[in-house]
Amino acid sequence: MNIFRLAGDMTHLASVLVLLLKIHTIKSCAGVSLKTQELYAVVFAARYLDIFTNFISLYNTVMKLIFLGSSFSIVWYMRYHKVVRRSYDRDQDTFRHYFLVLPCFVLALLIHEKFTFKEVMWTFSLYLEAVAILPQLVLLQRTRNIDNLTGQYVFLLGAYRGLYILNWIYRYFTEPHFVHWITWISGLVQTLLYADFFYYYFQSWKNNQKLHLPA
Repeated sequence: MNIFRLAGDMTHLASVLVLLLKIHTIKSCAGVSLKTQELYAVVFAARYLDIFTNFISLYNTVMKLIFLGSSFSIVWYMRYHKVVRRSYDRDQDTFRHYFLVLPCFVLALLIHEKFTFKEVMWTFSLYLEAVAILPQLVLLQRTRNIDNLTGQYVFLLGAYRGLYILNWIYRYFTEPHFVHWITWISGLVQTLLYADFFYYYFQSWKNNQKLHLPA
């Protein structure tokens, strides 16, 4: 554990709390992509298959439970809560997210560190997480009217991955033989997808204007 890893985890946790705050207090999921939330649920389910068989630390187990529980609860709220689901913009959230799942799984079968079930599923979760934000970014471009909580949620998600890259750089120079190309490349691709959003986010912050993305 180092300061960059801890900051990344806390930023990731903050993004989830912001989204849950929006859903629970405002009873709205407007501007939030259900497709992205479903992809994240698949990501965490595939990544944490070892949650009850491989104990690393209490911190690690608690974080796994939080991300698993929150991802599935958000999907449930958006799909089935009688008030929240009314605010879901299904007409705009039309990204065919299932087309991302199969290519990521096939890629995990072809490119992995070890050919075991858990390792392939872990690699699959890395590839899928790298592109899971795409439906959300497309939805924001289509709606253009982005509320503060949704904007903060996406910003925190991107910041979490950026902090993890700093964590990898730090560990590369401080730990012997710390080389994980699959994790690094997936994380870099994921971070680059946020580049356009970050630009307009900081522009809106600098000019004290409401966040808008170009169509």
